[in-house]
Amino acid sequence: MTGVQTKAQLSTDDLLQAVKQLSSSELERFIWKIIAFQAHRKAPGLSKDESELLLKINQGIPSDVQVRYDELIAKQKSETLTSEEYDELLQLTDQVEKLDAKRVESLKELARIRCTSLTEIMEELHIQTPVYG
Repeated sequence: MTGVQTKAQLSTDDLLQAVKQLSSSELERFIWKIIAFQAHRKAPGLSKDESELLLKINQGIPSDVQVRYDELIAKQKSETLTSEEYDELLQLTDQVEKLDAKRVESLKELARIRCTSLTEIMEELHIQTPVYG
């Protein structure tokens, strides 16, 4: 994870300037952590299981994997992907799909704990179905 340089005391504007330094994937993870933090403030009584599931759900794809995956997808779209890069893209796609599957399993478990549907949990957490390619 990339560090962000800040002053000791931050105003809201200073904090926003620090957040602007994050990569897209880091920003997304940060947003989910803020959402989880806000949810905890509103309902500090989250169970340990719910808290752990929310952390898993919000973990996201490691930024280095996401960057390389995006690069390879762009090369594939521009039809400049080599056979070695294609093999790498297949491996990364498998890795990303496994991470997504673990995330969905955590979402399903959270839905079960809260006696609700997967769709309702996703709406509550403002999670949209990802669009690939």
